[in-house]
Order: sequence, then structure tokens, then C-alpha cells
Amino acid sequence: MLDEVSGHIEDAPLSNALSERYLAYALSTIMSRSLPDARDGLKPVHRRLIYAMHQLKLDPRSGFKKCARVVGDVMGKFHPHGDSSIYEALVRLAQEFSSRFPLIEGQGNFGNIDGDNAAAMRYTESRLTGIAEFLLRGIDENAVDFRPTYDGEESEPVVLPGAFPNLLANGAAGIAVGMATSIPPHNAGEVCAAAVHLVQNPEASTQELLKHLRGPDFPTGGELVEDEATLLAAYESGRGSLRTRARWTKEAQKNGTWVIVVTEIPYQVQKSRLIEQVALLLQEKKLPLLGDIRDESAEHIRLVLEPKARTVDAEMLMASLFRATALETRFALNMNVLDGGRTPRVMGLKALLRCWLDHRHEVLVRRSNHRLEAIARRLEILDGYLVVYLNLDEVIRIIRSEDQPRPVLMKAFSLSETQAEAILNMRLRALRRLEEQEIRGEHKKLSAEQKGLQALLGDAGKRWDKIVTEINEVRETFGAGALGARRTKISAAAPVVEIVAEALVEREAITVILSQKGWIRAQKGHLADDAELKFKEGDRLDCLLRCESTDRITLLATNGRVYTLKASELPRGRGDGQAIRLLIDLANEDGVLRLFLPDANGKYLVASSAGRGFVVPGAELSSERRAGKTILALRPGEEWAACVPAKGDHVAVIGSNRKLLVFPLVEVPEMPKGAGVALQKYKDGSLSDVKVFTLAEGLTWRLGDKTRTEPKLTEWLGVRAQVGRMPPNGFPKSGKFGGEAG
Repeated sequence: MLDEVSGHIEDAPLSNALSERYLAYALSTIMSRSLPDARDGLKPVHRRLIYAMHQLKLDPRSGFKKCARVVGDVMGKFHPHGDSSIYEALVRLAQEFSSRFPLIEGQGNFGNIDGDNAAAMRYTESRLTGIAEFLLRGIDENAVDFRPTYDGEESEPVVLPGAFPNLLANGAAGIAVGMATSIPPHNAGEVCAAAVHLVQNPEASTQELLKHLRGPDFPTGGELVEDEATLLAAYESGRGSLRTRARWTKEAQKNGTWVIVVTEIPYQVQKSRLIEQVALLLQEKKLPLLGDIRDESAEHIRLVLEPKARTVDAEMLMASLFRATALETRFALNMNVLDGGRTPRVMGLKALLRCWLDHRHEVLVRRSNHRLEAIARRLEILDGYLVVYLNLDEVIRIIRSEDQPRPVLMKAFSLSETQAEAILNMRLRALRRLEEQEIRGEHKKLSAEQKGLQALLGDAGKRWDKIVTEINEVRETFGAGALGARRTKISAAAPVVEIVAEALVEREAITVILSQKGWIRAQKGHLADDAELKFKEGDRLDCLLRCESTDRITLLATNGRVYTLKASELPRGRGDGQAIRLLIDLANEDGVLRLFLPDANGKYLVASSAGRGFVVPGAELSSERRAGKTILALRPGEEWAACVPAKGDHVAVIGSNRKLLVFPLVEVPEMPKGAGVALQKYKDGSLSDVKVFTLAEGLTWRLGDKTRTEPKLTEWLGVRAQVGRMPPNGFPKSGKFGGEAG
């Protein structure tokens, strides 16, 4: 046979070989490494750790053993991977700031919230906690299936019995191939309450369950700032983003001064890195309201934040820190797990609880059947013992006189082979009268237990009542006291403090100067139109905008996009300034149409060079992205040509072909973005200018230093998208209405 296989080469397409091998790797990562099982909430490495420690008899009442011994057993028997990854998993299960309900109790240095690593495994010791005992309860009673280990020498559980709701209580995080999981920790008492409610009300909605399970409960505490609708949507779908913040208090000091004391920080944020981040921002002068930060932590977290001055508002200071630092983070909720059939899928809260409850039901049935079998075996033996006491003399005679007493006993008293063997193995002192009474008492007790178990297995209602009793035991054990008390405060959605930017910058009058070649700068004070300005050789003024240092300036580009510039971040002084293209993503072929401060409550008429346009709300004319936001969709060869306030009831539009058209403003649609509709029709030409005005007041334009108003516009009135007529006498040859643009 070996000769037939040896030297055989089979050709296969590389794409097929790669896809098969990559699929095998992906499945291995998903099933055996990254995703937890919804039934016990454990990944394989955690399950193997707990089972190996169970085999080593490291229960909460025993002594500690070196972690190196535990890691060695896990690696040698169950988990053929590196010892460092196994030890890291063990450490995380023991860290009180990582696990809401630690499954392992550590002795020695297991790291800290500053991010310091645990000591080497040869120095640390560990044992299981009471919570792990609940996860293992029934493991030796055929509660779950076992499978061979990687080398076939041992067997390991496919899943633990899981009397403790570990998946939701401790959460999970992992990255597989093409998918990931991120489940926050929760309060075990609340999880148990929600599970009991689901047992008693199988049709309960997620909203009803959230009355019991209020939201995440992180081991490091903190504050969850999300509204009920956001929480409901996240737990309904299994995906969402939850905002968490540090908890803080304001402490009064001497002479009217005060400090902020942070006592809890968001989950998975390292305290040392948080302090480094704040210190760096202080050094870069990006936190002008904060004076200093001190770490006074000992056993508990205590970060002291000193304001720049006593007049600083505490809420404003914390709002600026929440915006700029890890004192506020977002937890990505992605409840992607292996369900009861070991299929990876994203599950909502109700589905997760149902999966755990169904597993508890299966465990109860299997444990009950296992116990019934054990009772049946014991009752069979006890029945045989009772035969002995009823026929003691004859049994002794047979044993003494017969060479093969077993078959004779079986025939004489209709005994089974098991009963006969048990009788032959009895000790003489077991023939006492007292022993007979004990056997009869045990027989009666086991018979009653057998009857109760048979009734339990025959009635689904009794089984679920039993499960509720077990869940309530977990709730009473781990849902009360210091361990079970809720740590994370659930608050309503925190309002966004819009004035934080103003508070961070000293308010002062400035003038923004933009040159034609795209150089921008700001000078202190409001400059006059005829102020003397210096530019690079061959460059000149394009735009002069008077504003304040706290303003957010809108820039309209000819490419149809809108950008927002913070006035406080513009270069100051009398130099050349900075190229506008270094502040925003603006291509060399695109120019600046306009620089202004839009009225968020107002409306604007925007138009392209092809004469298409629409009305856009002023609130849309801003973008926090460096790449800007598209407002006007342009076709090849077109540019953004106009943006004017939509104050009035009619639109006047004139093209480069010197044709003027006036039509009602209501004919122009309002939209946040788009290509727009035709304002004026051109055969040869393009849009020259557009204006919104009130018809009763007449159309006004500027001619030099004077203005002229045409009250009678009947000749030019029409509907949108017409050609129009030649403008009145005295209309500027430039084809512009002139005057203030915005």
C-alpha cells in the first residue's frame, strides 16, 4: 500500500488548493479560537483551562497551585499552542478589572489597570472561584458531551454545563477570519432576572427584558450615556455602539479653588496611557481649560484634574476632556457567537438568553437521566441485599456448600448477576440488624427520589420550575453583596456641548484673508476694505472675511463641495499664511468660490455654471471631514458658480448671453444635496449671476458706487428654465447684480 502512494503526485489548480486550505484555517479560527459558545460563554482555551484546573482539584476550598503547573497541564493534554497565550488567558480570567465575575482566583502579581503585565507563571498561583464551580456543576454526571483531545489520549468537554450565565455576565471579545465578537459584561443578578422573566413569559420582547437587564455593567464602573432607544436597537439586533464615560466629582479646595476627581474610568482603558494622553494634549496646548493632572491612585483610582482657573466651568472642562481623551470611549457591541448548533451568528439579547436556557434544560434532562440510572443500579443491589436478610440462613448455606455459589443464588432467589455478585462481596458485619434498617431506609429514600425524577422528566413545567430555582440560586449567590452590586451607572444620553469649542478658544475679533493663489491667514481685529495687505509676488486678495476666533468658517469650492475651517486654527500674523490645500483636501484644478459664515437657520440658493440649482438649508453648509461634503453634483466641465441667500419670493437669473429671467422661488426645490433643476436655458452660454429678491420691492443691482432698482419686471417674468430677455438699460456689462453676496 505504501508503495502505491509513495511518489504519487496529483495536480490541482492553485486557486482550489488555496481556497480549501484557507477555508480550513478560517473555520478553525472561528470554531476553535475566537468565538465563544453561547451556552457557557467560553472560548476553547478558557474552557480547557477551567476543566484542567477541575482535574487538578483546584476548587475554592483547596490550596493554590503554581500557574506554570496549570498551563503545563492545559498545553500537554488539551491545548497544543504556546504557553504564553494560555497564561495570558488565565491571567485575564483572574483580573478583577478585566473580568466582571472572575473565574480564577490568583495569588501573586496578576498585573494592574495601569497596563503592567503579570509576573511570570512560575511565580504566580491560582485556583478556581465559586463561579467556575457553577459552570462545572454536573460535569461528572453526563451533563455534556465529551470528545477526544488533539492526541486522542484524553477527552475534553465540548461545552461546560454552564449554570452561571457567563457569556453575558463576563462578556467576550475576539477577532476571527472575516468576523469578530465584542460582548460587554453585565450584572449577573440582572441577567438571571431577565432569564427568569423569559422562562415565565416566552413571548417577552427585548424591551421587556431590558427592564430587568438594564445594560452593560463594566468591572471598572464608569457611566453609560445612551438613551433607551439606542440600547433597545443594539440589544434587539446584536449590534450597536455604546458610549461610556469616566465618573467624576467636583471637590472644593481652599480659597474658593476646586479640582475634578476621577474615580472610575471606561472599560479596557489603561490608566497610565490615559494620563500620558492628557499630558501630551496639555503640552500641545490643546486643553486650554485644564491646568494639570495628577495620579493619586492607591488601591482605588483617583485622578486629580486641576482647572486653569477657578472661573472655569467644571461641566465645560469635563466636556472638553470627554471629546479629546479616552475619558469617554465607545464600546462596539457585536454579539457574534456560536449558537447551540455551533453555528456562528449574531444574536440579540432574547436569542442569547433562550440559547442559554435551552442548554440548561438539556443539562437538567441529562443529569436527571444519569441520576435515574445510578438510582436504578443502586436499588437493584439493595433489592438483592434485602433478599439476603429474608433468607439469611439459606444464603449462608449456599455460599458455604457450593463450589459455584453465584449461579445457585441466582436460580434460588431469582437474582440478577449484579445482585448475586454484590451479595457475595458483602462483609459479615453488614449482616447486622442495624445495617438492614439502614439499607431499608436508603431503599425508601432512593425510591422516593426516583419517583420525583420520573415526574420531573415527564412534566416540562416542573423542569422549567427547577431551572428557575437553579437560576435564582445563582442570583442570590452572585447577584448580591459587593460582587453583585451594579458598578456602571446607567444615564440618559448625554447632550452634546456645542459651545465647548468656544470655551477652548479666547474670543476675539479677527479678519480672515484669502489670496487668489490659495494662501490663507488671519489677522487680529476687523480690517477695513482698503487696509494695506501684503502678498507673495504675483498674488493678490481674493476674499476678506471679518469674524471671530471662535467661528467656524464655511468654504465653498468650485468642485461642488463644502468645507469647514476653524478660525482658531488658521495661521496668525502678517506673513504669507498657509496654503489652503494643506488644511483641506482640495485639488489643484479646483478653486474657492466663497468664504463666509452661513446662517444655520437660513436658506441658500446654489447654482452651477450650467444654470442648474436648488435651495439648501444653511445647516447643511458645513462638514467636519477634511475631504468636505458634496452639495452640488456637477457634470464634466461644470463648476459651482453661485450661492446666495434665499431671502425673498422671486429669483432673478442672468446668463453670459445677457438674457435675464425672473420666476417665483417656489419653483425651485429645497434639498440637502443633488444636481438641482434648470433655472435658465442656454443655447450658447452659462450662468453669470443669480439673486433672490422680493418682487414687490423690485430688482436692485449695483452700478459703480450707485444702485438702481427696476420696479416693473413684467417683461422678464416667466417660469423656471426659460431663456429670458435682454436686461433693462443700465444693467452692468459684467452681468453681475453686485452688492453684498451673503
